[in-house]
Amino acid sequence: MSKRAIDLSQFDDEFRAEQPEERGDYETVPDGKYQVAVEKVELTEAQSTGNPMLKWTLRVIAPKFIDRLMWRNSVITHNTLKYVKTDLHLCGLDLDKISELPKHLKKLLDVKLEVTKKTKGDNENIFFNRRIENDRTPSKFRQEAGDALVPF
Repeated sequence: MSKRAIDLSQFDDEFRAEQPEERGDYETVPDGKYQVAVEKVELTEAQSTGNPMLKWTLRVIAPKFIDRLMWRNSVITHNTLKYVKTDLHLCGLDLDKISELPKHLKKLLDVKLEVTKKTKGDNENIFFNRRIENDRTPSKFRQEAGDALVPF
């Protein structure tokens, strides 16, 4: 299959007439604890070293800055395997071999986590604290509350 050049010339006149939008500085989410949902996870290579890396995209769901994005890169080396395994376990993914990871990445999507963001100098770090379980559904909560009120 040969790759054909894409012809964009049909857009030239309109493109020339368009004016770029001015955008203000994009402020990052401040340091603190957040509840997030894993929106995307990619297995890629670190640009500087070529080491394998998990690239996480996290969407804030609470308490503030809802719908803002945060990113975390987890480089995989012999020295970081323990931390990568801990993060995967926290997300509910327990593997026998890390080589199985690529076929299980979809299981990490929509996992809800509590994270802490800390900035030191120019480096922003996102730490996974715990998984947020949805086991206290409103109906279960109402049932427990109702049971507590039975004597009254």
